[in-house]
Amino acid sequence: VFKKNLLCSRIMLFSSRRCSITVALLTLGGLIVVLFGIWLLGTIFWLHTPPSTKPHRPPPPAVAKSPNGTWLQPESCSQIPEAWRFDCYPERGVVVTEEMCHARNCCFIQSSQTKTSGRNGVPWCFYTPDYPSYELVSITDTEMGKVGKLLRNKKTYYPKDIDALQVEVLYEEDNRLRVKITDPAEKRYEVPIDVPVVQKKASNPSYTVDFIKEPFGLIVKRTQTGTVLLNTSIAPLFYADQFLQMSTSLPSRFIYGLGEHRSNFLHDVQWNTLTMWARDLTNLYGVHPFYLSMESDGMAYGFFMLNSNAMDVALQPAPAITWRMIGGILDFYIFLGPDPSSVIAQYLDVVGKPAMPIFWALGYHLCRWGYKSSDKTWNVVKEMRNNGIPQDVQWNDIDYMDHALDFTYDTVNFSGLPELVKDLHRHDQHYVMILDPGISNSQLPGSYWPFDEGMKRGIFINDSNGDVLIGKVWPGLTAFPDFSNPDTHEWWYQNLKRFHEKVPFDGVWIDMNEPSNFFDGSLNGCPDNELENPPYTPGILGGTLKAKTVCASARQKISTHYNIHSLYGLMEAKATESALRKITDKRPFVISRSTFPSQGKYSGHWLGDNRSQWKDLATSIPGMLTFNILGIPLIGADICGFGGSTTEELCVRWTQLGAFYPFSRNHNSIDEQDQEPTAFSPAARTAMKEAILLRYSLFPHLYTLFHHAHISGRTVATPLLFQFPNDEKTYGIDKQFLWGKSLLVTPVLEEGRDYVVGYFPEGLWYDFHTVSHKSLDTLLVIHISLTVDLQAPKDKINLHLREGSVIPTQRPNTTLWVSSGQPLNLIVSLSEDGLAKGDLFWDDGETLDTYEKDQYAYIYFTVQQVQKMHNSPLLQ
Repeated sequence: VFKKNLLCSRIMLFSSRRCSITVALLTLGGLIVVLFGIWLLGTIFWLHTPPSTKPHRPPPPAVAKSPNGTWLQPESCSQIPEAWRFDCYPERGVVVTEEMCHARNCCFIQSSQTKTSGRNGVPWCFYTPDYPSYELVSITDTEMGKVGKLLRNKKTYYPKDIDALQVEVLYEEDNRLRVKITDPAEKRYEVPIDVPVVQKKASNPSYTVDFIKEPFGLIVKRTQTGTVLLNTSIAPLFYADQFLQMSTSLPSRFIYGLGEHRSNFLHDVQWNTLTMWARDLTNLYGVHPFYLSMESDGMAYGFFMLNSNAMDVALQPAPAITWRMIGGILDFYIFLGPDPSSVIAQYLDVVGKPAMPIFWALGYHLCRWGYKSSDKTWNVVKEMRNNGIPQDVQWNDIDYMDHALDFTYDTVNFSGLPELVKDLHRHDQHYVMILDPGISNSQLPGSYWPFDEGMKRGIFINDSNGDVLIGKVWPGLTAFPDFSNPDTHEWWYQNLKRFHEKVPFDGVWIDMNEPSNFFDGSLNGCPDNELENPPYTPGILGGTLKAKTVCASARQKISTHYNIHSLYGLMEAKATESALRKITDKRPFVISRSTFPSQGKYSGHWLGDNRSQWKDLATSIPGMLTFNILGIPLIGADICGFGGSTTEELCVRWTQLGAFYPFSRNHNSIDEQDQEPTAFSPAARTAMKEAILLRYSLFPHLYTLFHHAHISGRTVATPLLFQFPNDEKTYGIDKQFLWGKSLLVTPVLEEGRDYVVGYFPEGLWYDFHTVSHKSLDTLLVIHISLTVDLQAPKDKINLHLREGSVIPTQRPNTTLWVSSGQPLNLIVSLSEDGLAKGDLFWDDGETLDTYEKDQYAYIYFTVQQVQKMHNSPLLQ
């Protein structure tokens, strides 16, 4: 305004020569006085006006402009290879134009590979090589590493940039590096899970850390090989109140983890964006921002982003990865391995190793939604017994409840439930029932203790006004317990204890705990604010944070739901595990649908609602392997499929594969045909029985594998690449897997097949079925790595034993308790050098903390051939 009026004054002075200099000066002086007064009044008004709460768009960085005033795209844009173009306009549902892209001062080039600038192709709008970011203005040494100060001098296109940051580099262990980038001026939300607090700097780190001053970049290399594991200088760093973004190169395209999603075990890096926000049906149920990556020389490393806010993780073929989060801080770990198994153990040193399961958790489980009565449930159990088919656990879905109300049972249709549970216990079997977090608020006052008592204690999630948030789930209108509140844990325990006195259940299945909601947000909707409508929304099904869950602005004890939504399942699992410890005084059994890092300490997981289709049978293996590397080895899929009706062939093949899930449960949906083993023909029933008996015979080995998972962070179901990291052919295999190191499982995954193709890495492999039956003349021995067509009749799953192994087995029976009293056997497969090793962990199967209390037996077996044998190098 000042410049404009001054220009007008100059025009008046020079256009009229008759005006005297004095008049001109007086006019100019008066104008200055008037303008000063206006400026002073405006300043006073601005100082007394509260800051706007609406999102704002700061001006973009100053860049070169063409003569007509438009942004001048630099020539360097065309020199950036397509694989290295980092998306400058990642918002979904937007057709990005050249004008929109240039408004962000980014390059715009239409890709020949994609018709539109979409989610699954080369971005048309991408950052310039010198796009403004932070500058590292200082760096100093600390007792644990280094601390630096970052400054941003130019605003981004997202609101509320944090201009000054602190970067803290912590050399925690020789094979573990931690980096935290925080706002030093204001405390921001951080994930409330326990991680190690290290007081002493690593003495001989296997990594080096280098810094780029401007634009700021962090480069981490493996000391031994010089391989770059992290390089954040490849794209600009963003750190606004509700938008954090960091990119890094990857040493190879081989990347695993990043759960929970239904995909191959090996992720596709061809412009693949994975959204993380716990959600029913997709995204998926859990959030695990951890990946393992293989390097070109067979070494491996891991990366863990400790953040629970909604995020997108974008993979691209450079290869590179971009993290986009809408809250929290940048807090990440790098694990140097150097082998895949060591990476997982180092990751679990941070988030916690899985619990040792109670023995019967490893038996065969039966469940369905829609038994509809205790009599029908009981008849299924009796039929299994009559046919001599092993079963350790019987479950019920929500139809056992009275009108879907938690902590009740239908006293008409399930009147015999208490007696059914007692009968299970008399037969050394166990009972598990489902619970959903939604608590009905629609019952008559004084008639439903869980809600009435919850209101008294104030343990439910509140809306942004401080009133109890009301959603809708199976029982109708519901309130949601706030499991971030310790008082809720006590209330939850009291409810479980009261119900256990009526129905003495043995374990709990916690479902719908993303939390799932039939409303979007609440009965009364959600407010229109920054938490509900952040500047950037990741690719959540439904397009909003509130879609089929509670409002992001809802209030919980430790934070808003915006920050801790994806922790809900973890917090409920902690409350349930703690309650069962008190009630049963045994190892708790909890299976949860929603999960987060450290979940394995408290529960197992199943892979959620699948369908009775062959493709779902196949995708269950990548899911199982992924959760093993995420530290939740007690994992499995619904055998024979949950939705839709199965076929006999599919159910036989699925039962054979399911016999090697660490958690083995057949589960079915309401009004579908029966699919327990006894529902099929005698031939199919026999094939399923043999598969389950095979599992029970291997229980000593499986139990020992869980011991190692609990103590050392090992996998139970193991990807082949973990044992053969120098064989790149194993990197993409997810149709076969190992139990531990020694047993190779090759299931049939396609309809109508009587053979299956299996890959055998280099070494000696023996057909387990011929070994176990001592038919050494029909033994299959494979010496070198190759692909083999294996015969697979409908009554067989291919199982092979690796050389140098000692496997403990037992004579199977109809329950694990009875089986555990049977004689133990050892199957030994000598290596070409005449050696074999193995072990056995054994305790009472249910007492808490037996390893920690030294109440167990551990036997290590070493076998050495002392003279050349005339037959096959096998012992039994």
